[in-house]
Amino acid sequence: MSAGENPRARRALGLMSGTSMDGVDAAILMTDGEAIAAFGPTLFRPYGTDERVLLAAALDAAVGLADRSTRPSALQAAEAAIESAHIAAVSDLLAEAGLAAEDIDVIGFHGHTVLHDAGRGLTVQIGKGSRIARETGIDTVWDMRAADISAGGEGAPLAPVFHRALAEASGIALPGAIVNIGGVANVTWLSADGAMLAFDCGPGNALIDDLVRARAGSAMDEGGHLAARGKVEEAALARLMAHPYFEAPPPKSLDRRSFSVDALGGLGLEDAAATLTAFTAETIAAAARHMPAPPSIWILSGGGARNPVLVAAVRARTEAPVKRAGEVGWSEDFIEAQAFAYLAVRSLRGLPLTFPGTTGVNEPLTGGRVSRAGTVEPAQGRS
Repeated sequence: MSAGENPRARRALGLMSGTSMDGVDAAILMTDGEAIAAFGPTLFRPYGTDERVLLAAALDAAVGLADRSTRPSALQAAEAAIESAHIAAVSDLLAEAGLAAEDIDVIGFHGHTVLHDAGRGLTVQIGKGSRIARETGIDTVWDMRAADISAGGEGAPLAPVFHRALAEASGIALPGAIVNIGGVANVTWLSADGAMLAFDCGPGNALIDDLVRARAGSAMDEGGHLAARGKVEEAALARLMAHPYFEAPPPKSLDRRSFSVDALGGLGLEDAAATLTAFTAETIAAAARHMPAPPSIWILSGGGARNPVLVAAVRARTEAPVKRAGEVGWSEDFIEAQAFAYLAVRSLRGLPLTFPGTTGVNEPLTGGRVSRAGTVEPAQGRS
């Protein structure tokens, strides 16, 4: 992979740990922060049981935070584990790709979100890019949401500008909607003239995963098998959809814990899984009411795109064709990791990461902190 005729193209490595808490996605991308020059190797590094326990404890500990730099003991332990897991993912990906640290120009490191409350101007991602840079030997851009939040934006979602680059590279029909179904689901609406609208549209996989973990001891409803055997409880679905979030206009964003399974009442496991799957699908379809024009295509990515029951439920509720990302030549699993590689290069160039239509910030805004390899930074909270 080379920069070819574009002297600004850089080889970037993106890292993403999503709210599904399944592991670290790592992806290499060649880009100038505007066009995509080439896609590179990818790797998934799953979290072990001990790491997932630490992350769950960190989510509980983060509920009462009022300062994003505060690190109670549970967050300190999870932060150290997160950093180590990401460093291991970088090492493993470079080894598999036959590359050295010197071959990578920059790492884009998201960290792991433990609290997101834009209403309070608070977003907390654990993981310090300074340690990533120091131990990998690669300059690292991180803390990419803070500038937007400080400027009055939602701080999320961040991937839409990369979605626009993907659409431009592949020539898909527009207007279109790109949905990432992770722990939380978010949607990007794109028009043919380059306009963007983006927002979190619903719970994604988070409620389903929590349900199955609590009742069956499994990480997820693999392949939607539980939901496929259950029946949607329409009254419970209606209670879930009555949440005022869905009628609120964008910009808007969610925390992983914005919704509760209390509306399920005494439903059995399979019916509950079916109802929550329908809930996620319904929230995705309902996002269309906020779009300036109906999308001519829906493209699904993230873990939810591998759930055929969920995909079928989305198809049943939308009027335009629904395709999985792989069907249009994109990665279903690594778009967000690729996005953070892309955003890191944009950050280095001072290009905007967020826009009025994506986070509600007043004007296009760059962001991110840069930690240089080989530089020892003083211990400090993030501003």
